[in-house]
Amino acid sequence: MATEESIIRIPPYHYIHVLDQNSNVSRVEVGPKTYIRQDNERVLFAPLRMVTVPPRHYCMVANPVYRDAQGAVLLDVMGQIRLRHADLEIRLAQEPFPLYPGEVLEKDITPLQVVLPNTALHLKALLDFQDKDGDKVLAGDEWLFEGPGTYIPRKEVEVVEIIQATVIRQNQALRLRARKECQDREGKERVTGEEWLVRTVGAYLPSVFEEVLDLVEAVILTEKTALHLRALQNFRDLRGVSRRTGEEWLVTVQDTEAHVPDVHEEVLGVVPITTLGPHNYCVILDPVGRDGKNQLGQKRVVKGEKSFFLQPGESLERGIQDVYVLSEQQGLLLRALQPLDEDEDEEKVSRQAGDCWLIRGPLEYVPSAKVEVVEERQAIPLDQNEGIYVQDVKTGKVRAVIGSTYMLTQDEVLWEKELPPGVEELLSQGQDPLADRGKNLARTELPATPRNKTRVVSYRVPHNAAVQVYDYREKRARVVFGPELVSLGPEEQFTVLSLSAGRPKRPHARRALCLLLGPDFFTDVITIETADHARLQLQLAYNWHFELSDQKDPQEAARLFSVPDFVGDACKAIASRVRGAVASVTFDDFHKNSARIIRMAVFGFEAPGAVGAGSLPQPRDRAVFPQNGLVVSSVDVQSVEPVDQRTRDALQRSVQLAIEITTNSQEAAAKHEAQRLEQEARGRLERQKILDQSEAEKARRELLELEALSTAVESTGTAKAEAESRAEAARIEGEGSVLQAKLKAEALAIETEAELQRVQKVRDLELAYARSQLELEVSRAQQLAEVEVKKFKQMTEALGPGTIKDLAVAGPEIQMKLLQSLGLKSTLITDGSTPINLFSTAFGLLGLGQEGQAPSKKAAGVPGSQQGLLLHTPSASFAAGHNQVVP
Repeated sequence: MATEESIIRIPPYHYIHVLDQNSNVSRVEVGPKTYIRQDNERVLFAPLRMVTVPPRHYCMVANPVYRDAQGAVLLDVMGQIRLRHADLEIRLAQEPFPLYPGEVLEKDITPLQVVLPNTALHLKALLDFQDKDGDKVLAGDEWLFEGPGTYIPRKEVEVVEIIQATVIRQNQALRLRARKECQDREGKERVTGEEWLVRTVGAYLPSVFEEVLDLVEAVILTEKTALHLRALQNFRDLRGVSRRTGEEWLVTVQDTEAHVPDVHEEVLGVVPITTLGPHNYCVILDPVGRDGKNQLGQKRVVKGEKSFFLQPGESLERGIQDVYVLSEQQGLLLRALQPLDEDEDEEKVSRQAGDCWLIRGPLEYVPSAKVEVVEERQAIPLDQNEGIYVQDVKTGKVRAVIGSTYMLTQDEVLWEKELPPGVEELLSQGQDPLADRGKNLARTELPATPRNKTRVVSYRVPHNAAVQVYDYREKRARVVFGPELVSLGPEEQFTVLSLSAGRPKRPHARRALCLLLGPDFFTDVITIETADHARLQLQLAYNWHFELSDQKDPQEAARLFSVPDFVGDACKAIASRVRGAVASVTFDDFHKNSARIIRMAVFGFEAPGAVGAGSLPQPRDRAVFPQNGLVVSSVDVQSVEPVDQRTRDALQRSVQLAIEITTNSQEAAAKHEAQRLEQEARGRLERQKILDQSEAEKARRELLELEALSTAVESTGTAKAEAESRAEAARIEGEGSVLQAKLKAEALAIETEAELQRVQKVRDLELAYARSQLELEVSRAQQLAEVEVKKFKQMTEALGPGTIKDLAVAGPEIQMKLLQSLGLKSTLITDGSTPINLFSTAFGLLGLGQEGQAPSKKAAGVPGSQQGLLLHTPSASFAAGHNQVVP
């Protein structure tokens, strides 16, 4: 800021700018000095310290001043300092210097940049200039300043970036790219955009036009891995092999232990080794031939033991496969893909494409490339009651093979036998028909495993049951009685029985494969009506069985299945007989003789010729159905319920009346018991009330006593508490006063001590300041004296003794010669301020010294260096000084 002071003391190494307001020109005043400001001058700012650049530092000054060859600042015609406007100047370590008017410290004092080893500065020229070696550098040129070293900045050069060396370790390479045409470190010419690798182990510092892309790691190869590479363009690899664009190859451990992919190589992956054991083989598709090219469309079979790498383009058809090891119960179905000749039982056998044949074990078999394994067949072990369906693919004939181990030939396949859905369901349940009796018809069955349709369908016929099987090819049926295992031929089917079930009986409610021969029972519910129109519902149970004269007779056996629903047919017939018999009797008669009437209706009477003449017909003990041999042996009346609502209501009223009488008697007894219990409870309650009142009075008396005692204690405690509180308050107040006084004393002591320390420190600092000022003055005086001595010494040494002598005697000699030219014999020349001894001057004028001696070179009476010069001339003597001549 501008200052208005008239006297400005400028310390050493400080400066100010003074503006002459008449000429509007600024100048610099440098200390140490005391500057007296004139009225027409203005000091632009208070004294500032000079710019001091220490060693290994620099600063940048904008708009620097012009200097001549000797370093003096140049001025223009107006006396203004000349500046290099819009220019920069970098100043290194030197004596402190001021900033002239117009100069600006563009960049403050900054340490010089130290470039470490393996480090470089990327420099770029902003202007044309000549370097130290005299080489011309053009604007835009780029180069590196490599360490170790200290970079001295230039105003024409810009530091683009700091480049660090990249350390290349073992099994690594540095990938570089040329930003423009250049030479690499090895002196090889590179074009713009070219990429290459540096594989030398150590620190690599890229040149100015080399761009580091990345550090490429080597792929470590082992005996079990190989590297799959592809060429991106035509080049020659490290092993000297020429590669063409798109070519693929493998690098194994035999080539190198660690491979660094070149810039023109693309790594497609790591290929593991393919190892075949003694019982392994593989089929290679598109194998590589001797010329190194893939034989497209061909195959090659390789059998172990062997280890190899799949070449590029090769692939395994189904991976590593196991050699077919066939036992006696195994075989292989083969198909020829191409014509081939094989040795079979020491005979040459020719196969055409498409031929199929079967080979059997025991043996080891490796299929060739011309043979396809259609399937591996296993001999099917069959028990005595197991079988399979086999179909000949040439003739189409289907047969069942049962009870022996069998292997399909090349012309046979397994045939699947289809069954109706109802039969499939019955076979999948696999339950005993006797176990299903009495269960809920709507039960949910567990999911069954699917049937193997190639296996012979078999069904276990339970004891005392029969199954009918019909052969559609032979058009005849056969009946099998249990216990027996039924096996179906290819064209045979079961006869499915659809039976009635439920109560009352519903047709087609149950399906079954086997017919139970009994004895068994079934139950039915029928509705009847008596002669007096009373409708009743009967639940009847019948015992039944089948009677056969000869099971081996086919016709007799077929008679069992002549009635598909024997249950429904028998129930309908029996219900008809019962309804007819009951319709002719009244309700009372039926109620008294229901069992007899029903038995007579079901079984009937013996024929008239079967008993003696004149006797009454006797009732039978069973009913026979001749169509299928069904015999009903007994009937059981399980329940009789009225269907008419009036009858049902009358029965219900009688039952309700009986229930009401019983209920009233129980209610009266319960009421009497309740009144007795109530009276007892009231007596206990009154007694308890009296006891509770006495206890309450006792508690009230104790309460009054405690209230009186608490009142007394309360009054006494209040007075005592007030007295104690006042005493405690007084004690606390006194202790507080003492503590306050003590704290005040301590605070005063602390303040006094602090003030004493402050004054002592101020005096010490003032003394140190004065001492340092005096030391600085002494040092300054010594340095100024040394500077003056050094200056005088240097001036003396510069001039030389002879020159000084000549300067000293030059004036008197000229004066002497001048006076001699005037013809004077003696004269005295003085400066007029030095006293002259005129008493002894005469001797000098006469040319005689004291005591009659000749005068010396110095005039007598003239002291020191201010003595006059006595000259002897042939003429009169004069004394001249300051235009005065003394005769």
